[in-house]
Formats: sequence, structure tokens, C-alpha cells
Amino acid sequence: MFDIGFSELLVVFVVGLLILGPERLPHAAKTAGLWVRKIRRSINSVQREINAQLDQEELQQKINETNQRLLKEGQAIQNTITPYPETFGTPADQAPEPQADILDTDTAKATATATATATATATNENKTVPEASKPTESKTVTDTTSTQP
Repeated sequence: MFDIGFSELLVVFVVGLLILGPERLPHAAKTAGLWVRKIRRSINSVQREINAQLDQEELQQKINETNQRLLKEGQAIQNTITPYPETFGTPADQAPEPQADILDTDTAKATATATATATATATNENKTVPEASKPTESKTVTDTTSTQP
């Protein structure tokens, strides 16, 4: 910290010995050591507080940047979801038809066709139709030909 070498310490020790004498030199060295320790602790405490404050400011800046980015992305997503702002406020009969209903009816038609095909194939081959592939509206056909003794 102070860049004091061995020769400089020896000079300070000799001067202190001449000025204070051998009786008071140990007590003066102890007092000087306590003061140096207190000064170092104070300096380290101030450095920790400054570093903590800088870290806190850096984190706050990152949080603000992230919030701004999220707001921009949210607005972009909202613009993607509702690309036609001029349709707001128009009557319901002028609003475009939702695409989900078209897909649902197409899916229902395809499922019904597949179920009917599976039922017809199983009936033509004289196999029993599994319960899951039977249409809900059809009736179960029972075998009317029975052998009587």
C-alpha cells in the first residue's frame, strides 16, 4: 500500500528508538499499528459500499433495459395478433369470420368420414367393429339367424 521496503523500516525504527527511547517505543509501535488497522478497515468499508452501490445501479440499469425490451416485444406481439386496428368499432356483422370455426368443421367432417369408412370396411369383411370406431348414431346389428333345436 505504501511501498515501504526493509531499509526504510529500519531507518524509521532507528529514528523512533532515538526519539522515544527503548521504554516507550513498543507502546508507540502498538498504537501506530492500531491506527493503521483502523484506517485500512475504514478504507475497505468505503470500497465495499462503493462497489455495492455500483453493482446496484448496474442491476437497476439492466432491469430498466429488460423492461423496455419486453414492452417493445409485447407491443409487437399485440400488433401481430391484431393487425387490423380499423376493424375495432365496426358492427359484428361486418367483422371477418373467425378461421377457427372453418377448421373445426373440416376436422369434424374428416373424422366422420374416417369413422364411416372404418365401419363400412369392417361390415364388408364380416368383422366386428371396435367400439371406438363405431359411429354414435348407428344402431348395433344383431344376428337374426339362430339355430333352433
